[in-house]
Amino acid sequence: MSIAGLNCRIDIYYIDFDDDDIVGGAMVTGSLQYQNVSALLQANPENQVLAQQGLETVRTYTVTAIPGHLIVRERDEFEVSAPADHVYYGERFRITSVTYTSHNRRDPRNYLILGCNRSVRAHSRQ
Repeated sequence: MSIAGLNCRIDIYYIDFDDDDIVGGAMVTGSLQYQNVSALLQANPENQVLAQQGLETVRTYTVTAIPGHLIVRERDEFEVSAPADHVYYGERFRITSVTYTSHNRRDPRNYLILGCNRSVRAHSRQ
């Protein structure tokens, strides 16, 4: 890792919908948009009140990604690609929010803050 505090590298996929399949189901397609983006992936704390009541809660995560000039949209996905011993190595996450900082796009201090949750697909042809 090149910058202190960044604990992984991610590959970001642009997600789009292709024509329906043979039985009328939507076909989700993904193409690699950015590769080896430096990032810090952190799990957000769960809502303890709901967990104590036995309700299933959605695990959310916050990602700080550098550089900050990448064009990322909600519903895109990313996969942790390095290091191989990362706890979420090979796992996919769906981006739910994108926050750009107020720095100029060319400023080396520029970064992105991504809100996300785990992405699990039952039937996938990616």
